[in-house]
Amino acid sequence: MPDQLVFQLSGTCNNYPWGKKGKQSLAAQLCAQTPGTGFQINDDEPYSEMWFGDYPDYPARKLDTGEPLAEVLQRNKEKLLGKKVIENHGGQLPYLPKILSIAKALPLQLHPNKELARKLHEKDPNSFTDPNHKPEIAVALSKFEVFAGFKPLDKIAPLFKLEPLRQFNPEQPDKWTDETLRDVTRNLLKADLETVKKLGDAAYILDLLPRLQGQYGPEDAGSLVALLCMNFLVFNPGDAIWIPADGIHAYLAGDIVECMARSNNVLNAGFCPPGDRNNADTFANTLTFKAHSKDDVYLPSQKSDKSKNGKTVVYKPPMSEFDMLKTDLGAGESDELTASEGPGVLIVTSGKGVLHADGGEHQLKEGFIYFIAPGVPVKFESHEGMQIHMAVV
Repeated sequence: MPDQLVFQLSGTCNNYPWGKKGKQSLAAQLCAQTPGTGFQINDDEPYSEMWFGDYPDYPARKLDTGEPLAEVLQRNKEKLLGKKVIENHGGQLPYLPKILSIAKALPLQLHPNKELARKLHEKDPNSFTDPNHKPEIAVALSKFEVFAGFKPLDKIAPLFKLEPLRQFNPEQPDKWTDETLRDVTRNLLKADLETVKKLGDAAYILDLLPRLQGQYGPEDAGSLVALLCMNFLVFNPGDAIWIPADGIHAYLAGDIVECMARSNNVLNAGFCPPGDRNNADTFANTLTFKAHSKDDVYLPSQKSDKSKNGKTVVYKPPMSEFDMLKTDLGAGESDELTASEGPGVLIVTSGKGVLHADGGEHQLKEGFIYFIAPGVPVKFESHEGMQIHMAVV
């Protein structure tokens, strides 16, 4: 029997303490919708993420056989991954899609670029499990709060003229550069911090500082790095952000679809137990400064030229591994998408309907996940309304 070109997957949930608990977690709710997995929600347990790629930590599985997705793909790479992925992306699914349900701040973090990832992987393969970079996007499914990128330098510099903060920028240069910001970030991460009472015109700091310190303790230096130096952003459903490799960020609250290059490498510097933090110097030295405003991290949607009926938009991050499609159908609506050069993985984030692909008809409902091989066009129909997010190459 030839390998199927379209088949249903099951995802895998994890339980990091920052996740929403029980049925409050969208990740858990969606995971539980897939039949036959035995997954049951425990109301006392946090459910932080559902992964549905081929990465071995929390792999997707072919639903009818239980095989890990990676094994299915490697058995027929030519048909299931396609020439573009084999030649340009190492013959593996080049992206890792997830659903995140965030109750409290994730670690203040960045993901190393390819050169540093390779060095870290060679030095400590247990902590850095692959040699790849990890740029990522996040598409909001609810109100989504995040620290992402640094504020403009002229907004940061005046704060560090205040007496309680001068110690973190002792040279007090007339004009700040990104290197000034690197040194200040390093000093903040290394310092034994006390509550800062004079905070200038950044009024939101007064609201967020108790919240963050209540989650991770007053001694967590990540609070002041984020509050003093980074953009605090609030997004609505359908908004998306782009985090480049080496981009500093921390997700605070909300439900999102996240997709990234195929990696699980991360450097943490705050909003986590001390034992989980990486070296402050390594973190500061790795920083890049590509994002200095909301506009630098906001990823607008565009009309997708793959869509026949105009019901699908695309988020196109500046990277080669994937684009993200979002299809929104009202009651009685449909859309058709032309085939892609590489594999697609879709998840139904709300509603229900039907998928027509490769000569077959597949029922879709909230939480269902499907793999679509290269060269396979698809048609979505819904009588009641449906939303689908789909990573494609």
